[in-house]
Amino acid sequence: MKQLLIEHMPFKVDKLLVEQSIKENKPLRVGGIIQRAGVKNHNGRIYEQKILEREIQKYIDGPVKEKRALGELDHPESSVINLNNVSHNIVEVTMKGGDVHGVVEILTTPAGNILKELFRCGVTVGISSRGMGSVEENSDGVLMVQEDFDLLCFDFVSTPSTPGAYMSPMNEGVNTPTTDYTKVNNVIRDIICDNTGMCKC
Repeated sequence: MKQLLIEHMPFKVDKLLVEQSIKENKPLRVGGIIQRAGVKNHNGRIYEQKILEREIQKYIDGPVKEKRALGELDHPESSVINLNNVSHNIVEVTMKGGDVHGVVEILTTPAGNILKELFRCGVTVGISSRGMGSVEENSDGVLMVQEDFDLLCFDFVSTPSTPGAYMSPMNEGVNTPTTDYTKVNNVIRDIICDNTGMCKC
């Protein structure tokens, strides 16, 4: 029976680059490994390479090419992407061996600005794949993800569980027009400053 399968990888960003992105009102781009095949994660699951390759190619051909590879901040236990909580868009995905590499653009939505602020404060968060599928336990007690797996998206979460990968900031930024959302970051920083007295991270 299919179930919601969620995997996490740790994700840390140079806060100086974040501050520059905020100051210049540019989107922040970060890149690195977002998923791995053939490696047991902290949930005790392994994704075979052929299954992950198939799903990554579908993800590239669909959501990434169509500019709708959206993800949430602190994902829900749901297969539906909630647009009210979208924080980022994945703009590039490649697979090198068993490693899935991604370039992620942090959006100037309320959730995206919260994510930027966490990065600015040096907080390490996880990037988490979300999908639907079934698992079967092999003779070694490892849960193998089955052929019915469907990759849905990648979210940012508080608890990393997939080992061995950190993402790093990208040097390129694209200018975006000012919107009401771009003002949210300053509001968040003011609230943190007023309530905690900690105005710098």
